[in-house]
Amino acid sequence: QVQLVESGGGLVQAGGSQRLSCVASGSIFHINAMDWYRKAPGKQRELVAAAFTAWGTTYADSVKGRFTISGDKVKNVVYLQMNSLKPEDSAVYYCHVQVIVLGEGPYDYWGQGTQVTVSS
Repeated sequence: QVQLVESGGGLVQAGGSQRLSCVASGSIFHINAMDWYRKAPGKQRELVAAAFTAWGTTYADSVKGRFTISGDKVKNVVYLQMNSLKPEDSAVYYCHVQVIVLGEGPYDYWGQGTQVTVSS
């Protein structure tokens, strides 16, 4: 079993910054992927940023140049630094990891979600 604990989020004014963190724990043998998704009311869930892809880090066009994903596979942690936040960035942000557990998998796990609200 793998647990994800997210932290960060909350209310911020437009133009401000926030940092989200996600720590994975449990019987993790190997991490294939660590990503951040978001879900806004009335919209589909979208991939915001991905770390450790074959092409390195990738970002949604809407956040390029403003958000930075970073992670550490040894510490099983992934961060999302969000700068120059806009009201349209308001959403519930979810951490996602794909892992190999004790030689089995891969398996996908999701964090509980953290609300980010950007006021205009």
